[in-house]
Amino acid sequence: MLRPLDALRDTRREWMINRSRLIAALVGISTLLAVLIYRYYSLQITQHDDFLTQSDRNRIRVEPIPAPRGHIVDRKGRILAGNKPTFIIGVILERSENPIALIETLAQRLSLTQSELEAFRERSSRRRPFEAVPLKLGLEDAELASVAVDLHQLPGVVVDAQLTRYYPYGNELGHVLGYVGRLSAADLRELDQSQYQGTLHTGKVGLEKRYESLLHGKPGFQHVETNAHGRVLRVLERQSPEPGQDLTLYLDLDLQREAVAALGEQRGAVVVLDPLTGGVLAMVSNPSYDPNSFVDGISFADYAMLRDSMDTPLLNRALQGQYPPGSTIKPILALGALAEGYITPETTVADPGWYQLPGDDRRYRDWTLRVRGSGHAEKVDLRMAIAESCDTYYYDLAHRMGIDTMAELLAPFGLGQVTGIDTTGEQQGILPNTEWKQSALGEAWFPGETISAGIGQGYMLATPLQLAQATMVIANRGDSFVPSLVYRAGGLIVGGAKRQSVSVADEHWQAILTGMIDVVHSPRGTAKSIARGIDYQIAGKTGTSQV
Repeated sequence: MLRPLDALRDTRREWMINRSRLIAALVGISTLLAVLIYRYYSLQITQHDDFLTQSDRNRIRVEPIPAPRGHIVDRKGRILAGNKPTFIIGVILERSENPIALIETLAQRLSLTQSELEAFRERSSRRRPFEAVPLKLGLEDAELASVAVDLHQLPGVVVDAQLTRYYPYGNELGHVLGYVGRLSAADLRELDQSQYQGTLHTGKVGLEKRYESLLHGKPGFQHVETNAHGRVLRVLERQSPEPGQDLTLYLDLDLQREAVAALGEQRGAVVVLDPLTGGVLAMVSNPSYDPNSFVDGISFADYAMLRDSMDTPLLNRALQGQYPPGSTIKPILALGALAEGYITPETTVADPGWYQLPGDDRRYRDWTLRVRGSGHAEKVDLRMAIAESCDTYYYDLAHRMGIDTMAELLAPFGLGQVTGIDTTGEQQGILPNTEWKQSALGEAWFPGETISAGIGQGYMLATPLQLAQATMVIANRGDSFVPSLVYRAGGLIVGGAKRQSVSVADEHWQAILTGMIDVVHSPRGTAKSIARGIDYQIAGKTGTSQV
């Protein structure tokens, strides 16, 4: 029997409503399922490579491996410029939620200077994504400990060990080797940046700069897997770097140190060349500087002290110092005069202790006058003029030759031109003539200036290296080589290049050498004091100039 309410129900209508709801629900579920299936397909198939790449970027990074810089060694294989391990703190900015606060924290702990912070900002501006940017180089033990203890609380901070340049002999070789310094924006504009990934230094001056392309090497790379904090979990792939090539110098460390000791506290330069090769056996400029000071960045105060010092320790006097050569040019000038017939070995000049140009009241003093008995004028020949450095003899010779002829005869010995030595900063000096003075000063040449030039004074300037090269020509009786610091680069011999020879008759070479031997071994020679106690023969020439 039906209940009263059952009669009021429309069963068919209810069924139709429920059916519609069910269909709507099924359509909704099917649509949602279709969307999910499409999205799953898109993630797993269509966009798989893109998302995998993004995932790898978060999980895998490429780290450059700097190449060990080539060593510089002396002729006996002793390391003059090498590498030593040091710790570096770097920051991966993408790993830190608040990089600015992180840098401030590290700046406090490490007592970073303003220049160090500016260097970090500069490096940051040219970094690649997820690349560690060096913040502090050459960490002390205490600095390392202050960061390492909390490294787990400093996401983005990495501590790395690298090799850095080291000069074990400090200022004894500063001007020979030069130094490396931190890469600057200007350096990167000139260099191939792909070859300097992970590299913090480049050669700035000297051999380090001249041979940068060989010393630098080629960087390697490694793919590493990291965790969410940027810590390396494992190395997935590694391409080893190619170390830089070693340089073997002609230089002998023992001889270099003897030259340093001989100069002591005096300002000056010493250059020792092997006449058979042109190899530089020693080259000292005093005072010098410690190249280690520049490796990780010298402070402004320390650099200003070097730059502004009255002793100019940054000046390489051996090849940048330009000085009147004084009497050191007398043998060279005499050799040219012999070759051109202006004098013979027997030619004599009366030396009353001064020289006077015809028609001129001025007397040019003989600064090397010796007491020659009874006050009478003495006849001076070539041998005596060299041994005793007689100015009057060369005053007369210069007047008869003239400045243009003198310049032509001195030029083949390398004066007034760079020697071509394989380092940076060489100066060419001045070998004056009438054309030079008109061009440089807009003035005519005067006869009195020729007289001064006859004893290496006046406008004439030369570097100690140029004078050493000129002496090499005399020692070899005309043969000469381009001065070279480097004997071998890697497996390639680079030194020993010949210059054009100077052709002079044998008897003329012998006349000059005899006079130079008398400089040292004659009782009246200007360098007789150095011959005491030695049992071998030396040829030389002294020179004094107004600097």
